[in-house]
Amino acid sequence: MSTTDQPWGNTVDVTFDDQIAFVYFNRPDKKNCMSPTLNREMYATLHALEVDDRCGVVVLTGRGEAWSAGMDLKEYFRETENQSDTVKMRTREETAAWQQIKLRNLAKPTIAMVNGWVFGGAFTPLTSCDLAIASDDAKFGLSEINWGILPGGNVTKAVADTMGQRNALYYIMTGETFTGKQAAAMGLVNESVPHDQLETRVRAIAKVLLAKDPVVLRAAKEVFKRVRYMDWETSNDYIYAKGDASQHRSGGDFRTGAMKAFLDDKKLKPGLDTYKKED
Repeated sequence: MSTTDQPWGNTVDVTFDDQIAFVYFNRPDKKNCMSPTLNREMYATLHALEVDDRCGVVVLTGRGEAWSAGMDLKEYFRETENQSDTVKMRTREETAAWQQIKLRNLAKPTIAMVNGWVFGGAFTPLTSCDLAIASDDAKFGLSEINWGILPGGNVTKAVADTMGQRNALYYIMTGETFTGKQAAAMGLVNESVPHDQLETRVRAIAKVLLAKDPVVLRAAKEVFKRVRYMDWETSNDYIYAKGDASQHRSGGDFRTGAMKAFLDDKKLKPGLDTYKKED
């Protein structure tokens, strides 16, 4: 059994298959509610996977019938009522450390495989993943208003950035639930598929990502996340600098081979295919 400062084995579980690391919220008896213990173990897990050669893509999902039902109300609210502000602040910082910092900026591609319930605080790690695929019958809800609190853990920011003003406010203010299909229509997830096709679809997307130059792929997602908050001139300079840096770091072999296959050998249609290195 691992401790909370070690990667997976307790409230987080990981399996590896063909360069895909399936990272599980592992509290199925609690609908995978997030606890201080889970937060620390998840941070350690993601930190370890960044340098684990068995992992090329991270898929975040949940054991049992839920992806994650949000924050553990007992551990986060009832049991912290009489604790000092310092302890409460540390708990908040540990939550943000893996959801808003480590997961959002992970060096490797991340996919949320949404297999069931997603409530409250679970919206933050959901939107921190690069991509998200949901089961049609997944159930989403911003239910905090139903017991008289605000969505916490930057959930409001998360849904404002992904669902749009009208949709985000509607569900924040009413506390109503919505399905995977509705989540896809609002842009909260990329796609919604029948439950029995969920893992197959996620594996297919992971394979597409694994075929890319990993250094350039990382730079591409970093550029997107940074330029959203820049003006046009600054973003233009940043993109050129990041592109040059990524080619230098990757060695340029992927790009050189792809250019040769397209221009000289006439074997590649880059708008339709991904370059594959020849053995």
